[in-house]
Amino acid sequence: MSQPFVLDRGLILDRLGGDEEILAMMIDMFLQDVDANCAALTAAHAAADAAALRREAHTLKGLLSTMSDEAGAAEALFIEQKAKVGEIAGLDAAVAGLLARVRLVASVLQQETAA
Repeated sequence: MSQPFVLDRGLILDRLGGDEEILAMMIDMFLQDVDANCAALTAAHAAADAAALRREAHTLKGLLSTMSDEAGAAEALFIEQKAKVGEIAGLDAAVAGLLARVRLVASVLQQETAA
């Protein structure tokens, strides 16, 4: 992981027109889906399925971008681009890093909802 994740509620709320309810819903959806999203990325990588790996990385890129995690979104974009051109060999560290990043974001969001 290259940098820590800090939830920028203000930035996200600006994007959402200040709607706290939508933000709460988005955080809840992220947390509900995190295990399935990580499992899908892991399965695509294990199967060496470039199309599925591209799709799952793209999904995670969107989720991380929504939470204003540009560093995590960049990690997902790297995997997505490699998978798009079929260059999936040697992505073990990148996939592991993305999974760790998604879990970190989920942890921060979980703390946010508990506060």
